[in-house]
Amino acid sequence: MANNHNNDTGSGNDSESSPLLTNHHVAADAEDEKKSNIDGKTNGVKVPPGGKSEAPASAGYDWTANGLPLGHGSVMGEPMGRSLWDSSLFACLGRNDEFCSSDLEVCLLGGMAPCVLYGSNVERLASAPGTFANHCLPYSGLYLIGNAFFGWNCLAPWFSYPSRTAIRRKFNLEGSFEALNRSCGCCGSCVEDELQREQCESSCDFATHVFCHLCALCQEGRELRRRMPHPGFNAQPVLVMLPPGEQTMGRGA
Repeated sequence: MANNHNNDTGSGNDSESSPLLTNHHVAADAEDEKKSNIDGKTNGVKVPPGGKSEAPASAGYDWTANGLPLGHGSVMGEPMGRSLWDSSLFACLGRNDEFCSSDLEVCLLGGMAPCVLYGSNVERLASAPGTFANHCLPYSGLYLIGNAFFGWNCLAPWFSYPSRTAIRRKFNLEGSFEALNRSCGCCGSCVEDELQREQCESSCDFATHVFCHLCALCQEGRELRRRMPHPGFNAQPVLVMLPPGEQTMGRGA
């Protein structure tokens, strides 16, 4: 009987000191705490009488890469920060770094063949070969019509400005409206929510392409060349198998 009692006691001590059972108890406590929070609260968010939870409102101006509103940009609940453009709008020659020769190429293409630069930007942004002709040819037609009938390139910016919006959203770059609001603080009261802010940013992208079209194309080209490789360079490595050399059998001593 003593042995049985000792065995029961020992098994009880072993079960109490087992880490698996300890983790089981911790998980059970967490489950109970979660159930207790269901009545009136769900994950720290109050539930109205209708039963639908309301997400906490975002304190900042946050948008994801595809332009959708983002309540919290990180796991800790902090808003996602904006990135600045690598070069300014009027830095046509770029910066003196490893991309200096590429910046000069972008400047020449923007001044002499903006249709080629725009097609290259869209092709690099889409990361898919074949999109160059689909955007370069329509741009060239609008460019020629605008210069022939109106004396300046007034039609192509209507076709090309969405690429600037796509670049800004993809890399979470600071827009012109937000930059103006940050510098002087006079535009923040003009909008009420994030959707209106994004509409203002799109309008600023359009105005940039209309009044500073070539500079906008060059800035976008410099930004894309520093951030994304050309899709034509993404070739898969080829494994080459070389046959073994000639082998000779040596005579034993």
